[in-house]
Amino acid sequence: MSKKLRGGFFLVIGYLLSPLCWWNDLIFNLPIAYFFGYVCSLLSSDLRLPCSILGYWLSNIAGIILMQFGSVDVFQGQPKERNLKKELLTGLVSSTAYTVIILALMQFKILETTALFPVKIM
Repeated sequence: MSKKLRGGFFLVIGYLLSPLCWWNDLIFNLPIAYFFGYVCSLLSSDLRLPCSILGYWLSNIAGIILMQFGSVDVFQGQPKERNLKKELLTGLVSSTAYTVIILALMQFKILETTALFPVKIM
């Protein structure tokens, strides 16, 4: 029972961080990404945007991987050999594709980022 409970917890947290949840970006992923970018910008102000993108990407990957781990615990009846390499590769590819789509939407000004990255006035 504790394995299913742990799996359910990972599944819910993973879903909230993953790109499958349509409303999670505003509440979870973008604040995590912005915080990651902010921490990196303490080293150099030029790192804020690239590290924010990296933080966004990493939070999506973490969500997909947590969902994969959780779903195995919840839905798999008998213990089975896990292929961690395959699970990581699947998470990496799907999160990268999702991030590229978001970046394209930002590049073509379909998504506005001025609220997240205000222009500095010198």
